[in-house]
Amino acid sequence: MDNSLIKNLLATIDAMYPWEEKCFLEYEEPWQLLVSTILSAQCTDDRVNRVTKPLFEKYTSVESFAEADLGELEKDIYQTGMYRMKARHIKYSCIKMINDFNGAPPRDLGDLLTLPGVGRKTANIIRGHIYREPSVVVDTHVKRVSYRLGLTTNTDPDKIEFDLMSAIPENHWIRINQQLITHGRLICKARSPKCGDCTLSAFCQYGKT
Repeated sequence: MDNSLIKNLLATIDAMYPWEEKCFLEYEEPWQLLVSTILSAQCTDDRVNRVTKPLFEKYTSVESFAEADLGELEKDIYQTGMYRMKARHIKYSCIKMINDFNGAPPRDLGDLLTLPGVGRKTANIIRGHIYREPSVVVDTHVKRVSYRLGLTTNTDPDKIEFDLMSAIPENHWIRINQQLITHGRLICKARSPKCGDCTLSAFCQYGKT
């Protein structure tokens, strides 16, 4: 997609989803967003938010997660799935944050990736929403929509991330994450996408095949 099409595409997306930033996970502290993002793997944001409301009332600090009994924590997050692995990742990420990063998620991408259970997606969510560092987050919706729009020909999330960084101006990276997620949830669904209702159809080859 050439630069003029990218410019028109972004203008159309901005008109459809005009917010600057919107995080679908509910949090108040940076460490809470890290916990929520770990829980969001293979789980909907709505369910994560239902689980974290009482979870953050019970565990009120990084230290309380670091000191948590793993078996009890597993029960507390059971509804998010993969609860054993997620409980370990949360506990040991909190321990590492206390030991190495003054009890908070670090800003640097490389440092974030040293936390248990943190990959590029989670790291970029923290960098974008907490530190306002331009970052591209590739979840299942961003992967699907960006492929259908022709912004990438790859299916590997890391490669898609770099394709989007190359195609999209840096000042739009944080915004495009949330916009593509919203579009994927509402219109460009994995099954039965609403191509007839899609304002982005002029930019999309998928609906024309």
